[in-house]
Amino acid sequence: MANGSLDLAGARILVTNDDGIHAPGLSALESIARELTDDVWVVAPESEQSATSHSLTLRRPLRSRRLSDKRYSIDGTPTDCVLVAMKKLLKDRPADLVLSGINHGANLGEDVTYSGTVAAAMEAALLGSRAIAFSQVRSKDEKISWDVPARFGPDIVRRLSSMTWSSELLVNVNFPAVSPDAVNGVRICRQGRRDLGTDLVDGVDPSGRPYVWVGQFLSHSSSDENADLTAIEEGAISVTPLHLDLTHTQSMQTLTDLFA
Repeated sequence: MANGSLDLAGARILVTNDDGIHAPGLSALESIARELTDDVWVVAPESEQSATSHSLTLRRPLRSRRLSDKRYSIDGTPTDCVLVAMKKLLKDRPADLVLSGINHGANLGEDVTYSGTVAAAMEAALLGSRAIAFSQVRSKDEKISWDVPARFGPDIVRRLSSMTWSSELLVNVNFPAVSPDAVNGVRICRQGRRDLGTDLVDGVDPSGRPYVWVGQFLSHSSSDENADLTAIEEGAISVTPLHLDLTHTQSMQTLTDLFA
């Protein structure tokens, strides 16, 4: 099923994230949403849930806490938050659009497979809503500014909402770590792949026991000039359409012949 243009003025928007209900990126995204409609709901994790991917909480009950009108925290994952919001808190009228983020740091290349921010958008897409994930790349000194999303975010949402929206589509948006005036356009690009992998840091705890700590990705570069990683390196905003169907269609006939 495909949906036509969305009238944002009359839309219900759900805002969520993986950094937690008190994250500054959530406030920045809520401000963007309020530029577009008066019907904004915020349902986000009670605490940080970074890199939880598309995980559900199955072995304990979930509890929601009403913080104010249309604002709730959930003691679970980003996926839990979207599921509880759409199926319970907004069951009278589920959100027309789900905005996830703005993540404190990039969600580029392989990040997409780990990201709780992207996973919240995935869950929204599974439930039939339009969904956009937003992330702000950190600068080299690890600082974050929300000025670029504030300037460009509302227009990006408006443009994406004007298009026909295919079933199981979600969109991943990353903002570069530059000033708003230095942004090098908006690029539609594919999910990239870093040239190097993830770092592992060895250490010893105070009791003398060795441990391994998962560190940062060793490279933010990509050899693909149309990749999200390349767009960000060149100071552009990356916009990447993602799809929930992970089927590798090129292999279907090969496998059919193999098992014939």
